[in-house]
Amino acid sequence: MRAWVLLSAVLWYLTGAGGRRSSERTSKGFIYGKPGHPVKLYVKLHHHSPVLVCMDFRRAKKETVDPTYIWIGPNEKPLTGNNQINITKTGKLMVKDFLEALSGLYTCTLSYKTVRAETQEETIVKQRYDFMIFVNPFAPGWKGACNDSADCEDITNHNILQARDRIEEFFRSQAYIYYHDFNKTIPAMHFVDHSFQVVRMDSCRPGFGKNEGLHSNCASCCVACSPGTFSPDVDVTCQNCVSVRIYGAKSCT
Repeated sequence: MRAWVLLSAVLWYLTGAGGRRSSERTSKGFIYGKPGHPVKLYVKLHHHSPVLVCMDFRRAKKETVDPTYIWIGPNEKPLTGNNQINITKTGKLMVKDFLEALSGLYTCTLSYKTVRAETQEETIVKQRYDFMIFVNPFAPGWKGACNDSADCEDITNHNILQARDRIEEFFRSQAYIYYHDFNKTIPAMHFVDHSFQVVRMDSCRPGFGKNEGLHSNCASCCVACSPGTFSPDVDVTCQNCVSVRIYGAKSCT
């Protein structure tokens, strides 16, 4: 998350837009699995996850006989449909209102039959698909500053620099008014042109951090700290703590 410091105020801008596009994403927003390769996704806080398909794109184009699907969640227990986890009969999964604690490994096992034409012998084939999902926070009100046709970072930086110029003009005007319009009993205000500055700094909200090695395809994302790490403040690094067993921890407990 990039930020500018303006006087004593810290204004956050969070980069990214949730799940990153990949070759396995369809025009409908479905995310297909990759045999032997975990698919990494970044979901916005309090938003729905993309639809995860318990199948790879190549298999989806073929006929699949008697398929069955078993989803396992981050707690290594079978997932069932509820108000927050939506699983369809065709093996598609979506997590609603995504939270820090829902981050982690989602695994689906697809089982289907193949029939040998010569002997009509049936064989059960199983294929496992892994999806690593992390929550990526967005500052309140970010939608109001951005739209689909503009770059959110450019808009945010422009607005902050405009605020800097207006604050600078305020001090310049006040100095002029105090010098010309008030009697000498009021202390003089002196302002040096171009002396007001803003400073770029990097930060993440508590419970989140950046890890370029772990999230190389989303290096600028602030994502929920993994189990075993925590972040109590707005630093960009999640600290180690072996007693933490949840994602997005703000303390070592």
